[in-house]
Amino acid sequence: MIQFKEISLAFGDQVVFADFNLNIAEGEKVLLRAASGRGKSTLFKLLLGFQRSDQGEILFKGRRLDRNNLFYFRRNIAYVSQDVDLRNLKVWDLINEIFDYKYNRTISITKEKVMELIDFFLLPADLITKEVGQLSGGERQRLGLIICIMLNRPVWLLDEITTGLDQESKKVLVNYVLKQHKTVLIISHDQIWSKNNLVRVEEW
Repeated sequence: MIQFKEISLAFGDQVVFADFNLNIAEGEKVLLRAASGRGKSTLFKLLLGFQRSDQGEILFKGRRLDRNNLFYFRRNIAYVSQDVDLRNLKVWDLINEIFDYKYNRTISITKEKVMELIDFFLLPADLITKEVGQLSGGERQRLGLIICIMLNRPVWLLDEITTGLDQESKKVLVNYVLKQHKTVLIISHDQIWSKNNLVRVEEW
């Protein structure tokens, strides 16, 4: 489904990738492991077209990532970043704004569905009325995942989304993600992912 083929990338004298290859099948859950500065988050940026490689190509369902296919890639991928950088609006207003974007308008959302997910991920019921700036890191991470779920895209990129969570919340989140019929790429130092036999670990 996703192929990184002979990817090379350097920033000045720092080589991030040299002839890097990775194949990900549809529906796989893949944990990406590498030392700090070895390109885990950069790999996500490459797949989204925010960063260009010096050499090599990236394919999604046989389509090559280039200027003509950029929006095809982005419309099929949901990304939850490590910092979960969201606009400082009230949570419900933020969700409505995101789903009013041109490519999201066909997706049906309801406050009832949002509240179900808020409850499922052990978040307080009044979260929907708070401003994003009032939320803790762990609350923002779970809000980011809730938005990702509702976007219903076939590929999820999850960057350190369990960092600020207690053990119970981590278990709920991880179990949910691994049961979804999605292709999921995970960056995490949390052992909870690698202990699950549903997750393939890729190290470099």
